[in-house]
Amino acid sequence: VQLQASGGGLVQAGSSLRLSCAASGRTFSSYAVAWFRQAPGKERDFVAAISRGAGRTYYTAVADSVKGRFTISRDDAKNTVYLQMNSLKPEDTATYYCAGDVYPNDGLPPSYKVSIGYEYWGQGTQVTVSS
Repeated sequence: VQLQASGGGLVQAGSSLRLSCAASGRTFSSYAVAWFRQAPGKERDFVAAISRGAGRTYYTAVADSVKGRFTISRDDAKNTVYLQMNSLKPEDTATYYCAGDVYPNDGLPPSYKVSIGYEYWGQGTQVTVSS
């Protein structure tokens, strides 16, 4: 599968953005998908994850730093996972990456917070939040 992240931009603090992660491939619904972000000079950090689709109950998780502001969702008919980001802060400035891997079980993979838990990665989209 190939992933392509989009939707980033330059916004003011308090604004909203919606990132999209579009996937190729017919088996995308069996993939768990996550968003990570990386600021210059810092490590790549977990942001949010969502379990497989295919008519199953979705399980989601978000990092404490974005809880209550960011929401992850998916539309398997469009092979796309979204990251809705509200009340953006300057500290949210980073390159955002989507990542995915096959996980056929219910729930999130045990390693959902760890970047090495995902085999497929998008190219990243830049989010810059000005104060």
